[in-house]
Amino acid sequence: MNLRPVLDAILEQYTLHLEGIHGIVHWARVLENGRRLCEETDADPEVVSLFAILHDSCRHDDGYDPDHGPRAAEYAGELGHEFLGIDEQRHRLLMRACEGHTLERFHDDITIQVCWDSDRLDLGRIGIIPDPERLNTDFAKQRDTIDWAYHRGSREFVPPFVKDEWGIELREY
Repeated sequence: MNLRPVLDAILEQYTLHLEGIHGIVHWARVLENGRRLCEETDADPEVVSLFAILHDSCRHDDGYDPDHGPRAAEYAGELGHEFLGIDEQRHRLLMRACEGHTLERFHDDITIQVCWDSDRLDLGRIGIIPDPERLNTDFAKQRDTIDWAYHRGSREFVPPFVKDEWGIELREY
């Protein structure tokens, strides 16, 4: 899936510091987390990938912003399923994942579970070790998975595709 057109659209409207705690590097780690979880589950990798770059795209600040998930869902709706390259059913699933990712803990749908776990596994960027009790999937709850993700987030690991595929040069990293 080519995320670049969607990423370009997001970056045109993104108002926070690109290198902030909810910015591009976080999105990239959430994407890698999601890819890893998709290998172990039946989650839809395209929805998970789109979630990774959309879920925090409409934040107003890096602090308390409880409505950023619903705003991201609304933005995904504005972009439309055709632009995003998915059908209407998957589009609704993406919007639901964005909408509930902050305030809800659990969901029955495996794709939404993977979306939320992918984000929560990157809590190391703010010094928090993910709690297995707040994760949905068995693979995300494994100590090795949590340790892997925490290590990357706490050390501000930048996935190489940020520069190599997305063409984004970061100053602070």
